Amino acid sequence: MIIIEDNAKQSESSDHPATIDNSTGNNTDPTDLPKNNGASNTPLARGHLAQKHHYPSINKTPNHNTHIQIESQTTSLAVEAAVSIIINGIHYAVLMASPHQLEYLAVGFLFSEGLIEYSHELLDWDVTQLADIESYQKFAQDASDESLDSAAIEQSLQQFQDYDIYVVELVLSQRCHQRIQAQKRQLAGRTGCGMCGITGLAQALPDLSSYAQDNVSNGSNKKSATPSLDDLLKMRQQVDATQHTHQLTGAVHAAATMHQQQLYLFEDVGRHNALDKLIGWQLRQKIDVDCVLMTSRLSIELVQKSIRSRIPWLIGMSAPTSTAVRVAERYGLGLAGFLRDNRVTYYTSYADL
Repeated sequence: MIIIEDNAKQSESSDHPATIDNSTGNNTDPTDLPKNNGASNTPLARGHLAQKHHYPSINKTPNHNTHIQIESQTTSLAVEAAVSIIINGIHYAVLMASPHQLEYLAVGFLFSEGLIEYSHELLDWDVTQLADIESYQKFAQDASDESLDSAAIEQSLQQFQDYDIYVVELVLSQRCHQRIQAQKRQLAGRTGCGMCGITGLAQALPDLSSYAQDNVSNGSNKKSATPSLDDLLKMRQQVDATQHTHQLTGAVHAAATMHQQQLYLFEDVGRHNALDKLIGWQLRQKIDVDCVLMTSRLSIELVQKSIRSRIPWLIGMSAPTSTAVRVAERYGLGLAGFLRDNRVTYYTSYADL
């Protein structure tokens, strides 16, 4: 069980996970969730004029005599923003993500990176969109990059016009500062060659023994029950109905969980970001979850994040990788995939089925 303490402030603008109440079937809008600053007016999808070329549907085997039909149409495209994470004044990372629920994304990312262990270690945060020349210039000045002269900054501003850019400034407790500095040094070693030596490998392939399910007590000293096929199919049905940005664009993933008969869903252009948002929400709300459903394949990174967050079950709509299954087995994570139609495949923890 994750024990979280939370002294951080609540922001004021709208930024919450999509939820649906099982008891009524109606969408709900929980007002007690922490909300993100600065991003409430930003669209998650934008219209773009495109040209569709296709054969008539009646022609199952088109040939050279078949006329191609051409239609001009406005399509919805998912917004993919650059999110700069600044920790205690240190420019730590840039994530490409959907510009929604950025506080949750930042908290989940920091937890997955091992920079924070408890929610109360986040003392303050601020989210700013770089939307005009003044905001770009202020960001450049705050970055204190002495290698950039005015001409270089002006050139960068021209380049940045193609991007949606957000800056998430986080203030962590002093106790976290050494972790940040150490992690920063390790990240610097990875830029040129991927993973450098044992240090790089140890960071990418961490020992998660302290997070193993066998070492975690949930109050009854029993592991979370294996989710049934019926429950998983019901959950998938609700995810399909609630994943609005994906319905518009076909370009985002989601991480979802059930809590008190409600589905909480987090969408993002990156599957890792979607899970980080769910983990950040879990930390901020000080709750435990039994099962997380991903709309993607199950990679090793998703498994590592789930183990670290002590999520008992990770379910995917597609397949896991072999490494993901081996690591899940070692640390006691329940893993299942291919949740679709009328089936699911359990890869670990299936002895009690």
